[in-house]
Amino acid sequence: MSWLDLFTAYLYVLKSIAIVIAVVIFISGLDDLFIDLMYWVRRAWRAVTVYSRHEQMNYKALLGVDEKPLAIMVPAWQEHGVIGKMAQLAATTLDYENYHIFIGTYPNDPQTHADVEQVRAHFPNVHSVVCARPGPTSKADCLNNVLDAIFQFEQRSGIEFAGFILHDSEDVLSKLELRLFNFLVDRKDLIQLPVYPLERPLREFTGGHYLDEFAELHAKDIVVREAMVGQVPSAGVGTCFSRRAITALLELGDGVAFDTQSLTEDYDIGFRLKQLGMREIFVRFPVHDADQPADPDQPRRPGRSAREASVICVREFFPDTLNAAVRQKSRWITGIVIQGFKTLRWTNSGVLNYFLWRDRKGALTNFASFLAMLLAMQLIAIWLYQRLVPDSYRFLSIFQGDWWLYALLAANFVLMLNRIAQRMFFVTSYYGIVQGLMSLPRLLWGNLVNFLANWRAIAQALQAKDIRRMAWAKTDHDFPMLGEGPRLRQPLGQILIAQGALTESQLQEALVRPTPGLRLGSALVHKDLISTAQLAAAVAQQAGVSWEFLGERLIPDEVAALLPAHLALHYSVVPLREEGKTLVLASESVIDPVSHAALERKLERPVRYLIAPKGEVTVELRRLYARQHGEPARELLAWAVERKRVSAEQAKELWKFYVSRQLMLGEVLQALGRIDTAVLNALLLRHEQSDDSLGLFLVNQGALTQATLDEALRLQQQLQVTMAQLLRRLDAAPIVSVAA
Repeated sequence: MSWLDLFTAYLYVLKSIAIVIAVVIFISGLDDLFIDLMYWVRRAWRAVTVYSRHEQMNYKALLGVDEKPLAIMVPAWQEHGVIGKMAQLAATTLDYENYHIFIGTYPNDPQTHADVEQVRAHFPNVHSVVCARPGPTSKADCLNNVLDAIFQFEQRSGIEFAGFILHDSEDVLSKLELRLFNFLVDRKDLIQLPVYPLERPLREFTGGHYLDEFAELHAKDIVVREAMVGQVPSAGVGTCFSRRAITALLELGDGVAFDTQSLTEDYDIGFRLKQLGMREIFVRFPVHDADQPADPDQPRRPGRSAREASVICVREFFPDTLNAAVRQKSRWITGIVIQGFKTLRWTNSGVLNYFLWRDRKGALTNFASFLAMLLAMQLIAIWLYQRLVPDSYRFLSIFQGDWWLYALLAANFVLMLNRIAQRMFFVTSYYGIVQGLMSLPRLLWGNLVNFLANWRAIAQALQAKDIRRMAWAKTDHDFPMLGEGPRLRQPLGQILIAQGALTESQLQEALVRPTPGLRLGSALVHKDLISTAQLAAAVAQQAGVSWEFLGERLIPDEVAALLPAHLALHYSVVPLREEGKTLVLASESVIDPVSHAALERKLERPVRYLIAPKGEVTVELRRLYARQHGEPARELLAWAVERKRVSAEQAKELWKFYVSRQLMLGEVLQALGRIDTAVLNALLLRHEQSDDSLGLFLVNQGALTQATLDEALRLQQQLQVTMAQLLRRLDAAPIVSVAA
């Protein structure tokens, strides 16, 4: 047989393959066209019947709802160098305060665990959860450990979380994300936000093709899916579950909420909740205010829709190397398609089955699209050979004489043009025209990535003894440049030693024999080992701020009026002065970034704080803002000076000593270990709305027993000193009260 005969046979086989591929692509193209038509018809219908009659909801409506406690769950395996930046960005970006981040780590991943511990030193609302088994197990197993830790935290604190939010350590959160969840969580059981990949350089096609796929998927496909069937697949990030949903999942799984044998438990969970009758929603909520001027820091991008680009969403970097992308996508294919066939059976709902088919058809169309590319390249090569080589052999087209095949190819060509137009439109709407145009060449590269991911998923499934027991395929994560992240906080004792205020032996003695009810710094002052000024300087260095004496000066009433009483008492701060638009506050301790950001939001102005020596803020808080005023210490001391019972110099020393021995109840409770900082901060948010004293409020909330409160109050009285006691020691106490 001559080579010509072999080539003719090859062309015949090529034609047969082309027919099969063309049919597959045609069916898939019609499927995609149906979704396109549904989207545009729905969009036009809503524009005419809904938005023409009702104004679209303004984002400011989200701000009027009281903050409910929300828990963010972050599984972390080998996330060293990433997790701290995520917590820092959340603290400084989120327009919300009543949230806690629970990060799941593994006992055999000490670097990530050390990172989390460092973050906890800066952010009291961050909690470390060490999984029971060494990693990597599965994302679901890690989340189950995290969920168990959340329930334990609830028992300790008396807090009941309203929403449970999934995030990864590389996620960049939108400012109003938690506000939106807070607004919806009472009415919806699964709330999913769009995911938009962060941009990489245009030359990086691997990272760029994620932009194209998610821009179309989360602007059109999932919108239609929710409208038609009311079922929303979780993206694994930016997903909020109601308490009702989590409780139902625990009951369904006999105490296990997330399926530990699934590689895509977030996808599966949307179907399980739908079967349980839960309400699911995919939310595209724009924060565009037409009345506000454009942000000068945001570059203008031709073709970009200001409204579409302002939706509350999750941003993150996706893999930028071919190998990493194939690993990640093969895990998705394994979980959604291969494992999905075993775990998610076809249902009685034709519409839901249709979307199951759409989820699974990629296993076939990924191959078909890539083979179509190879086929086209071969046909182009033959055509170029016949055009460019003199006296070349002339072969009939493999489509010659089959009109129906020409019609099929023409239809596929039209469907392909529609596919390109749809993708370019949605990419342009969010990222601008440059990225929209780049989506065309990236379409070909995406076909290669998906083809290789398909092969890898199939190979892994064939090699696995049980496809439901496959390890967590880790994807390395990048995070946007935000500086160095939280810096390592130096221990207070080491700072005092470095400053020469304390010796190593004195520090060890204080640590070995702590004073009940006092934290280290206060205990050192009470033992007269350091002065309040030395303590303030050390705390200021630890916080990275300055410090300043308040001394005997009184904060004027007009300055005190700049800070509402409930905020002053909640954050244990007093206002000192205004510096332009900035309000300067004094605190005796480090203000964590979450509280600092919350103060700025609530005051609607920039806030700077500095450290004041121990007791000075406490005394002014009681004088200016306390619901119940205690001993009139200043008046008693003034009476003693006026009666010449003490000299002016003695009065200064008495006042300094008196102030240094004043304590807040919260410090005593924390030093005793009766309540931790995260719990206290969360309860203080609710205390703002209460008229009860802090102690009574904590008892009523179940955070303390009455016996524990009584113990703390007795200890506070023992550790504090009153002015009457000091004057009595000098035999200078007045016989009658000042009030008389």
